[in-house]
This record gives sequence, structure tokens and C-alpha cells, in this order.
Amino acid sequence: MGPAVLSTSNEGKNVEITLVTRETDGYSVVEVSGEVDVYTAPQLDEQLSGLVEAGSYQLVVDLSAVEFLDSTGLGVLVKALKRVREHGGSLAVVTATDRISKVFRITGLDTAIGLHSSVDEAVAG
Repeated sequence: MGPAVLSTSNEGKNVEITLVTRETDGYSVVEVSGEVDVYTAPQLDEQLSGLVEAGSYQLVVDLSAVEFLDSTGLGVLVKALKRVREHGGSLAVVTATDRISKVFRITGLDTAIGLHSSVDEAVAG
């Protein structure tokens, strides 16, 4: 599956999110770049929901190239976590910056969602 580059407009400012999905060692890895906010989170939600509906219950969301993540984006990840857990699956998140990791720590989501520094680490468990 090729990259999906989606553009939305936020008061004249173009906001882009790029989603690339690949399979690695039985995991569906969704590489996300750009900003995950109220304008772009629905595209991420659609991508993750589609994977779960297709039977992918081991997900890794790679946020290494994400510049900004708000509560809407966190909500999408929590929703995906609930869906995969209903099928005995898991969701892991890759973060490359302390800025993004801090959002998970402040909200306490780091205790529910495994945070990793690389996709290889996330897949290894």
C-alpha cells in the first residue's frame, strides 16, 4: 500500500498528514508524519479502523515523524487500543521525541500503550 498524503485546511493553513502502512513480522505498522490534530485525526482513525476490520490486531503506530499530537489524536489511539484488545491484540506506539512521549506520560496513557523508540523494539515486544 502506497503512502496516503492527505491535506486539510485550517484557517487557510494547509495541514498534512501522511500515512504509510506496511507489514513487519506479523504486525501492521502505520507510519505517520505531519500533525495529528482535530483536522487530521479522522484520517488516522479511518486507517486504523480499516486495519482492525480487515483482521489486523497487532498494530504499531510509528509517530517518529509526527510534529504535533493533540487530544484528538490520543483519542484515536485509545479507540484503536480498545478495538484490538477486543480481539486479543495489541497496540504499540513509536515516539522519537520527548515532546510526543511527554503527552503520553502527562495523560497517563504510557501505562496503557507501550511506548518504544523504534519499530524493531515495538515488534520485539
